[in-house]
Amino acid sequence: MSNWINKLERKYHNYAIPELTKIMIITYIIGYILNFVGLSGFISFNPYLIMHGQIWRVITWVLMPPSSLDLFTVIMLFFYYSLGTALERTWGDFRYNVYILSGLIFTIIGSFLVYFVGQATGLASFNGMVLDARTYGYLISASVSTYYINMSIFFAFAASYPDMQIMLYFIIPLKIKWIAYLDAVFIAYRLVVAPWYAKIVILVSLLNFLLFYLSTKNSSGFNFHETKRKSNNRKSVFSGRFNNTYSDSKGVISKHKCAVCGRTELDDPTLEFRFCSKCNGNYEYCQDHLFTHKHVE
Repeated sequence: MSNWINKLERKYHNYAIPELTKIMIITYIIGYILNFVGLSGFISFNPYLIMHGQIWRVITWVLMPPSSLDLFTVIMLFFYYSLGTALERTWGDFRYNVYILSGLIFTIIGSFLVYFVGQATGLASFNGMVLDARTYGYLISASVSTYYINMSIFFAFAASYPDMQIMLYFIIPLKIKWIAYLDAVFIAYRLVVAPWYAKIVILVSLLNFLLFYLSTKNSSGFNFHETKRKSNNRKSVFSGRFNNTYSDSKGVISKHKCAVCGRTELDDPTLEFRFCSKCNGNYEYCQDHLFTHKHVE
């Protein structure tokens, strides 16, 4: 999976949305306003209504805040903002975008799957009562929210910074990994007691974390020092901020030099040069060797 993401990043990094966490917080604020004026029922995710023409709900459900508005929620939003922005700096905008958007997409797909399976198998029921399609759609709607998307952000942060200490309730010092373990126990309990359709929605909402973690745990994909180094190198790859200069035997100065073939822009003005985010150090390569060189460990 890491190789797949690397390939996507090389092609589509320019399309990454910067400061995605800030945008998420803004959408929640909009959601609270819509809820205050009584319009939240028009934006929630409801597979039945979507199938009957209200397709905007496929997108607008992300405006639904994870909980009701109170002082604790405000504190948690600030908390999740700090977690999300830290992950953006560590992973880079593109990987963070993929992580969040995949969680949203998995939730949408899983919710539709629950809806169609329930209708096809007769499992669309509540307390032993078989429900019609419309009622079942509203039942699923009550289970779909961004709450577990936010939880996936927290779990990713805890995997990246397991030993970071925070003040629980501003009083109790506790490593963030232990809070993550407690949250994992709580989610496991929810999975036990929740109806089958809610179990599926919860699992698909956290599927992005499971996939990212399992695919990168052996390659230190969630290790802070490693991802921070890659993030810093990646910035140089895409923005060309290294200010290295080179001079030949005649003292002619060039700004770029391939670490493999030694060519500079003076040898061929049409050559493109990039720094490699996987090499440990500031190694620059021409377009012919950027993807074919042996990475420096």
